[in-house]
Amino acid sequence: MRQTSTAPRNNKLKPSSNLIMNGSVRVRVIRTLMAIQNGQSLASVLDPLLNSLHDGDRGFAHTLLLTALRQWYALERLLDSLADNPIDEKEVRTTIQVGLTQLLYLQVADHAAIHETVEAAKEIEFAHATGLINAILRKVAKNPSKFRKKCDKKHSLPNWLAYQLKQDWSEQYDDLMQGLRQPAPMFLRANTAMTSVEGYQQALDGAEVDADLVELTSGFNLPNSLDTAAASPISTKGLRLHQSTAVNALPQFAHGAASVQDMHAQLAAPLIHSALLNKLSVKNDEAADDIDSNNTNNSEIRILDACAAPGGKLAHWLELISSDESSLFHVKQDGESVPRVLKVKITAIDNEAPRIERIYDNLQRLSFSQHDLQQAEKNIELDIVCADATTWQGAGKKKSKLVFDAILLDSPCTATGVIRRHPDISILRTEEDVEQTALLQADILHNLWPQLKVGGYLLYVTCSILKQENVEQMQDFMTHYSNVEAIEFSDECNWGIEQAIGRQCLPIDSLGGDGFYYALLHKTAE
Repeated sequence: MRQTSTAPRNNKLKPSSNLIMNGSVRVRVIRTLMAIQNGQSLASVLDPLLNSLHDGDRGFAHTLLLTALRQWYALERLLDSLADNPIDEKEVRTTIQVGLTQLLYLQVADHAAIHETVEAAKEIEFAHATGLINAILRKVAKNPSKFRKKCDKKHSLPNWLAYQLKQDWSEQYDDLMQGLRQPAPMFLRANTAMTSVEGYQQALDGAEVDADLVELTSGFNLPNSLDTAAASPISTKGLRLHQSTAVNALPQFAHGAASVQDMHAQLAAPLIHSALLNKLSVKNDEAADDIDSNNTNNSEIRILDACAAPGGKLAHWLELISSDESSLFHVKQDGESVPRVLKVKITAIDNEAPRIERIYDNLQRLSFSQHDLQQAEKNIELDIVCADATTWQGAGKKKSKLVFDAILLDSPCTATGVIRRHPDISILRTEEDVEQTALLQADILHNLWPQLKVGGYLLYVTCSILKQENVEQMQDFMTHYSNVEAIEFSDECNWGIEQAIGRQCLPIDSLGGDGFYYALLHKTAE
């Protein structure tokens, strides 16, 4: 996926090396929140928290932690209004906010929320603040609806981010401010190499897991489109669960029948796959006279998934390739099906070894490892490389650097579009991160674009909702090259908001998907 983690790149807060997981549930949640404020990501501290608890306490701890993070800045402002004097001790502030979360958002009984929070302050050796903590929580407990309304009235983001979103999305701003504070729905992608979406929905019904089928329709105006399949509207089907469910409760999940993937993220593979089919249809039409006496077009195609970890979009693309042989590996000519491509060579890169391991793990579960592909006699060669996308060269030392027919660039970004799933982002990100990330994105684009073949396509994807990383990045990129054409998405799209270049999904639409940006670029000349 992205090459950057959810940790900020500034050094103002240094991650603590040891997260002590003992004491009461609330103490452990407080310590986890402290670790996040000190620079650690939610992903790195959540499992240690949950694994340290008994089964009966995990649900409460998880809900308390995630809710406190989602309401963090609103609670901070409320706390400042309740205190007679500024509260500078971070541990005390965090403890009070944990108490406020229970009273205002979790409906924990007043006496339990106040007593246990005060006791937690003693456990973390801040007994001197118990009087203050007790007084503030008791004041709120007398009229929780009043203080809840006060919290909900405004946003719960750092001011710099709220200001930028106001600039970028003035019409949608109010909805964004409330939508980003809510939990995100859980979506599944059925592995269509094994089963249909409808078939997996039936399997979920049998397991008493309720899910709705969600269908996104896409289209774009591809140049010289000759392939009916490539030019037709693209249907992307996924499943939205009524309630988030542990994956071990999903039928055949361990055997690769489905993956957890946001609905808007499920657009990436179908979009680049359709663009690839169009390139091949144009290529085959131009090269029709080169087909030998055996009706075989001896060709191979090479595709790149850049910043591929953890491998969800790569796996989806492999599903489409593996289950779409009639349109990728064969083409209709004079009413007969003849081979179009003999082999597909896929390269996936990411710059962190642990993230590379996650790609291997995910592909193994879905039966898409290189060994699985060979056993199934697929004409697919998969190469996974740990490399920096700002400098990596797919051609190696070869003279020609024009290597790839299609590139999927799931670009590093600030991940502001997935704050609902990763609410620590609003704490960890800084205004400076946006500028640094945009520079990193540009470096990757400038390195990969020369490696795309003429007629090829690059799909640029982020899970950001900041225009600097998205449409403005594309506009700046196009000023540097005369051989790039931005492909227009057609009116057939039932998702996202049309931009000057590409389309932007916001995490506030009726389908419930995350914030994603898509732009498709076509290379017109060397």
